[in-house]
Amino acid sequence: MAAGRDSIANTVRVSFLVCLVCAVVVSTASVSLQEAQRENRLQYRQVHILQAASMYQPGMALSEAFERIERRFVEVDTGDYVDMPEDYDPQRAARDPERSRSLDPDPAGIRRQAYVQEVFLAWGEDDRLARVILPVHGYGLWSTMYGFLALEPDANTVAGIGFFEHGETPGLGGEIENPRWQGIWEGKELFDEEGEVAIRVIKGAVPDDTDAEEHLVDGLTGATITTEGVNKLVRFWAGSEGYGPYLERLREGYQRDGPPHP
Repeated sequence: MAAGRDSIANTVRVSFLVCLVCAVVVSTASVSLQEAQRENRLQYRQVHILQAASMYQPGMALSEAFERIERRFVEVDTGDYVDMPEDYDPQRAARDPERSRSLDPDPAGIRRQAYVQEVFLAWGEDDRLARVILPVHGYGLWSTMYGFLALEPDANTVAGIGFFEHGETPGLGGEIENPRWQGIWEGKELFDEEGEVAIRVIKGAVPDDTDAEEHLVDGLTGATITTEGVNKLVRFWAGSEGYGPYLERLREGYQRDGPPHP
């Protein structure tokens, strides 16, 4: 009997049963937790959207705060709103050749771009537009940096910026998460008087005597490549290949009628 228990066949059989039980447990846990994981990802994203827009308060009810934020879809080439399924994912669409295009040149280092992007509109208590929140991404030193750029209703003045996913060097490029650095974006302007993209993240600090201070942002110390990555991604998404046509429409509407209603 002892020899049978110690046989190779019995060892293999017991190992197989242990693996089978573990596989069933892991699979069951994975399936049962999917809904919770989806909800956690959604809330994580909502927090960063609100933080970028300077609308987040610790402990606030996210679902209540998001009742005044509207998700819309925008056709990149025209800037028109389009209808898309609720589960539409621009990142997934960017991997589909039928729903995206290859970029050449590709200043932001993202390779492909979906024809339709999402935007978030935050409506104020007076039912007028309070923030325009744009998902942005681009390559830094080590990774693709994903974040949100929030604009005032004039679709020109930066209300905030935040990054929620990246692999940049902690303490250097990773300082894109530093609230102090993010804070110096507030009030900067994306476009010059001719409507051209003028925002720029420079190496070092913005000189006190510059004439274009409203368009310039201090670079990150010791993170030249990450700084340039942020500079390129913001300029790309603000430009004609990104949200440019959409933002131009918003600016024209704001100058004509003020902040729009829902």
